[in-house]
Amino acid sequence: MVKAVRGVIQCDSGIERSGIIDEHCRLSGYAVQTVAVGLPIREYVLVGLTAAALTFLLTGLARRFAISVGAMAVPRARDVHAKPVPYMGGVAMYFGVLGGMFLAHQLPVLRAAFEFSLDPIGVLVGGGVIVLIGALDDRFDLDAWTKLAGQITCAGVLVLFGVQWNTFWVPWGGTDGEPGTLLQLDQNQGGLLVVLLVVTMVNAMNFVDGLDGLAAGIGLIAASAICAFSLGLLSSSGGDVATYPPALIAATLAGACLGFLPHNFQPARLFMGDSGSMFIGLMLAAAIISASGRLSYTQYNTTNIIALMSPLIVVAGVLFLPLLDLLLAVIRRTRRGESPFAADKMHLHHRLLEIGHSQRRVVLLMYMWVGLLAFGTVSLTLFDIGAVIWILLVGLLLAVLISAVPRLKSRRAIHK
Repeated sequence: MVKAVRGVIQCDSGIERSGIIDEHCRLSGYAVQTVAVGLPIREYVLVGLTAAALTFLLTGLARRFAISVGAMAVPRARDVHAKPVPYMGGVAMYFGVLGGMFLAHQLPVLRAAFEFSLDPIGVLVGGGVIVLIGALDDRFDLDAWTKLAGQITCAGVLVLFGVQWNTFWVPWGGTDGEPGTLLQLDQNQGGLLVVLLVVTMVNAMNFVDGLDGLAAGIGLIAASAICAFSLGLLSSSGGDVATYPPALIAATLAGACLGFLPHNFQPARLFMGDSGSMFIGLMLAAAIISASGRLSYTQYNTTNIIALMSPLIVVAGVLFLPLLDLLLAVIRRTRRGESPFAADKMHLHHRLLEIGHSQRRVVLLMYMWVGLLAFGTVSLTLFDIGAVIWILLVGLLLAVLISAVPRLKSRRAIHK
């Protein structure tokens, strides 16, 4: 007899496997019993909280290490902090994620994420390399092209471990009255797409890391939204173990960001540095690629365009604000004849500071914008579309009004 209990498969032979029926049971002639498997939400929460606790505890050690090796953020013209602050927060975050992954591997329910996919291992290897590159930059200030080469290498590591997105639905090219068609990429094209997405997201998170607690909070919100989307895929697929890895990657990242925030929120005792911001970017990209690459389009009606386009919608919503900031920075700098990697003080958070918001208020406003877009787009794939759109529109209107309050006050004062 084969029995599934919360994702663990057992048979009368005494052999236990996670997620799928052990082939030995079939070959030995044991009967198969199908049992409904619930979502392992408690296990994901436990793993996320473990990553948070480890990150929180290890951040103090990372701070001491940064001070001992001289990895300090000395105030520059574009910075908003007034005194030197240690870097290396990303090192603590990485080991927090590593601890969360280790716990997941020990839990029978979540072990399937490792047994039937190399995505978590690929993230740990690629993440370890990018944290090392970021830590070296925090200490020795590497040039932009060296970091870019390292980012491409880490993205290539993900591809080698099987993190792929080869199929997605596009709203054109349909036949026989279909509104669209599936676009199938070969392995090389899919690999190039992964490298492009990873490098873009790594730099987007690096660019947005300009205020205390900003990158960590955005990482927490975005990872939580991706985890919710992944759990939705897990539910709709009937507990298919192929959808376990993206939720695990997102849950551990959310936990690491949560554990780091108490040390990093204004006034920050420690900066995550490039080791942290690039690690968050790589983890976010890996989680969304892993989730989107596992969507089974056969379960959706061809007229359900929102469901068919859900991966693209979620990518656009979750990553919109960091990618917008990156795009504006590249356009702005190239128009001035500068390198796209040249630093300036014109990012979105700098502009919110200029119109009169305090540092903490800017960070909270950015949280609100990211939360609305990320969870709003994910909700489109999980709940009634009409209700979600109305709530999202109202939320965006309130966000615009709150963001514009200082400017409105200044105009009123001028007229008086």
